[in-house]
Amino acid sequence: MSEAAVGTCPQVFVVDSQANYIDMSNAKKPRWGKVGQKFLLPLVVLAILGLIFEGFLIYKLYQKIEALSLLCQNTSSPQTSGQTSGTMSQVGSKEVNEIPTVTTQTQQRPFAHLMGPRNTAQQNNVVQYIQEGESITQNIRYEEGHLIIEKEGYYYLYSKVQLDAAEECSLIQHKVMKNTSAYGDPIELMKSKSFRCLTPKSASAKVSPKEDLWNNFLAGIFHLQSGDKIFVTLEDIKKLRPGVTENFMGAFMIFP
Repeated sequence: MSEAAVGTCPQVFVVDSQANYIDMSNAKKPRWGKVGQKFLLPLVVLAILGLIFEGFLIYKLYQKIEALSLLCQNTSSPQTSGQTSGTMSQVGSKEVNEIPTVTTQTQQRPFAHLMGPRNTAQQNNVVQYIQEGESITQNIRYEEGHLIIEKEGYYYLYSKVQLDAAEECSLIQHKVMKNTSAYGDPIELMKSKSFRCLTPKSASAKVSPKEDLWNNFLAGIFHLQSGDKIFVTLEDIKKLRPGVTENFMGAFMIFP
């Protein structure tokens, strides 16, 4: 009985609340993740700046191309610009050294060059030129010493005469005149006025002592209307020394 009364001692478990434990939430994060976050924002900013700069370059290139196309259109006729654009679209697929042929308005601009008279039989002191040899007219008519303008524009006019001032003293007037429908009387465009006296010749001179040759040249730019008539006059037409190469007049359009 005494042995049975003596039982085994019960086991006692003690929980220590001060024991150390591992907190998994405070574990260190990977280092490369923080580095990537630092460089991500600058890379995005650089990409945006690159797109803005590229757009600016494209815009400047477009402005230059547009200005060049406008310049080409202004320096050519409407038909010519159409032909040029068609030719350029074909040149892109051909060799670079091929140059397209372009016809411009300069090939159709009016011009005239008239040679001097063969004699001094003139009318009202108006020099009568001839349409022979090197004389030529294009888009300008010639009638009885008058050049008749057919197209309005700015023209370069010129006239050259050779005179014989064999008298002791004489007044010489060389003029380029214009008749226009806006005025009843002729208009002086250019004039040369000089007082010439006979120059003594030496005995060895080849020129006859009865001749004293004098050349005069007039030239200028004027705005002319369609229908205007241009002609040359001499105060004393008998002083004109005849010759197809010594005397001439002409006109050619310079604009547009």
